[in-house]
Amino acid sequence: MVEEKVGEIWRHVLDVPADMKDATFFDLEGESISAIRLVSRIEEELGVSIEVGELFEEDPNLEALIQKVVAEAKISATV
Repeated sequence: MVEEKVGEIWRHVLDVPADMKDATFFDLEGESISAIRLVSRIEEELGVSIEVGELFEEDPNLEALIQKVVAEAKISATV
């Protein structure tokens, strides 16, 4: 399931503490290398492309990132 896989990638790349489940990318001290790792693994494991810049512009939490990936997956499936 896409949601579970994105959550697994997010937690692994950003090393999310248990008490920060709703934290945003920047709350978790996300930076360029972690953004690249996130989008690379999402593309590699789910076949969904998102832009690295979106992480910096939108500063998503996990739920927002899941919504973005799901939306992109639907767009990709219709093309």
